[in-house]
Amino acid sequence: QNQKTKEQIENLLQNGNHSELRDRLCCRLTFGTAGLRSAMGAGFCYINDLTVIQSTQGIYKYLERCFSDFKQRGFVVGYDTRGQVTSNCSSKKLAKLTAAVLLAKDVPVYFFSTYVPTPFVPYAVQQLKAVAGVMITASHNRKEDNGYKVYWENGAQITSPHDKEIIKCIEECVEPWNGSWNENLVDTSPLRQDPLKQICDSYMEDLKKICYHRELNVQTNLKFVHTSFHGVGHDYVQFAFKAFGFQPPIPVPEQRDPDPDFSTVKCPNPEEGESVLELSLRLAEKENAKVVVATDPDADRLAVAEQQENGCWKVFTGNELAALFGWWMFSCWKENCSEDADVKNVYMLATTVSSKILRAIALKEGFHFEETLPGFKWIGSRVKDLLDNGKEVLFAFEESIGFMCGTSVLDKDGVSAAVVIAEMATYLDSKNLTLAQKLIEIHETYGYHISKTSYFLCYDPPTIKRIFEKLRNFDGPQTYPSFCGIYNILHVRDITTGYDSSQPNKKSVLPVSKSSQMITFTFQNGCVATLRTSGTEPKIKYYAEMCALPEQSDRTVLEEELQKLIEALIENFLEPDKNGLIWRSA
Repeated sequence: QNQKTKEQIENLLQNGNHSELRDRLCCRLTFGTAGLRSAMGAGFCYINDLTVIQSTQGIYKYLERCFSDFKQRGFVVGYDTRGQVTSNCSSKKLAKLTAAVLLAKDVPVYFFSTYVPTPFVPYAVQQLKAVAGVMITASHNRKEDNGYKVYWENGAQITSPHDKEIIKCIEECVEPWNGSWNENLVDTSPLRQDPLKQICDSYMEDLKKICYHRELNVQTNLKFVHTSFHGVGHDYVQFAFKAFGFQPPIPVPEQRDPDPDFSTVKCPNPEEGESVLELSLRLAEKENAKVVVATDPDADRLAVAEQQENGCWKVFTGNELAALFGWWMFSCWKENCSEDADVKNVYMLATTVSSKILRAIALKEGFHFEETLPGFKWIGSRVKDLLDNGKEVLFAFEESIGFMCGTSVLDKDGVSAAVVIAEMATYLDSKNLTLAQKLIEIHETYGYHISKTSYFLCYDPPTIKRIFEKLRNFDGPQTYPSFCGIYNILHVRDITTGYDSSQPNKKSVLPVSKSSQMITFTFQNGCVATLRTSGTEPKIKYYAEMCALPEQSDRTVLEEELQKLIEALIENFLEPDKNGLIWRSA
């Protein structure tokens, strides 16, 4: 019933563009590391009115089967500020259609009256004891994209087998039901409630549990700049700073209000570093603010930059921020825990492609560290298991600037991370230290962990498959490489096939993930490198890290060794020229 997407298909048909019609109509959306995500537009593998209705009908069918009290407990729906005029598609409209499918089936829906940060949806699912929730967002993807993120009753993103079962249910009911198109139901149905005020107030109150130095926050002269990257973050970060006793951070005016075109940045991903933080850094210099915090468009991730003594800015990587957060959350726990608290009951987690710095801190301090598959959905589920077994989880992260401080939200959360980093900077400032200086201290105490993450673009799936199959049959059938250039490989772990040469039975401890490509190499020199496909974009990503012991303190030597190894990895295993890979633009 969307005239714009209908016209797109009719035009392709009239112009005889059969190959594009085939691309758009002959495959369905599947759940990746962050739910369903694709470009907005016409077609069954795109995000549009129809595919959102179909997905929600499938979810309804599956939830009805799983929960006898579904119609008592209800469902949460949130959305960001994305939109596309050419396909008459916006996050709010897609959220209204999601709600309509459920309301028409007499399911109570908690539908936020305005845009919210993604972490508000999993938080609301737990607070309101709903059976599940959906957030319409494509996070930091390009402006053409949108997505559909599903949370289970435990407040974590869905994992297997739920995702597979939901896809089956979607395929069983592709015809829209009566009432599914009625987006006005959210305005008229008595079953619709607006949870905005309750959830926002409760979230800010819970946030205070991880505020440890309120008196310093109230008094500090440090100034902070915040950019919300044309997304949802502005109001919520302001509230969070207030909850911690801070003066509000200075907003970047050009990026403060929602803009689905993200018109001041070449891409809306704060992970891209200084090139996309230009406006915030210039404003910070003008205002004499030493720290910049940047939330991505749906405010679930956080980038941080700090001005150094020489006037230059240091933009921290996700792994560097994790070292700071890990040190901070453990120090605060140690200072505030009861006398009978057992450090062996304490946990921190990271995805397997992230830095091993938390492992080094855990070994020295006596708490537990665990790894999961890439994607916060695995962290959320594991954290819930640990909490249910009486464990205490302080912090979890993924290297792509996703952080979970505390356990009020079982997903990454840029709002809480922004205010925690502000408190950390304030505390360090009272000791005449900067974040960058503290990071050096952490590395000197626990060992340097120097990592580099980047990617190549590849729009041809068969090429990607060929690259990974070659690695599995490198020196002959079913043999992985034993060298990469001059570097000796000790172990290989292939999550796609479930092989791990370091295990006695040669089977991977982490679950197999057949739908994506991922191989990790552990080298003789202490480097760990992973090649994997992105779950949300057409990228081959590489992650490499040198993990040194505290006594190996020559950073320059370690950096040079890592750089040479990465060059060998690209040249021997990815072969960008031969495979037509597009280098990440600097």
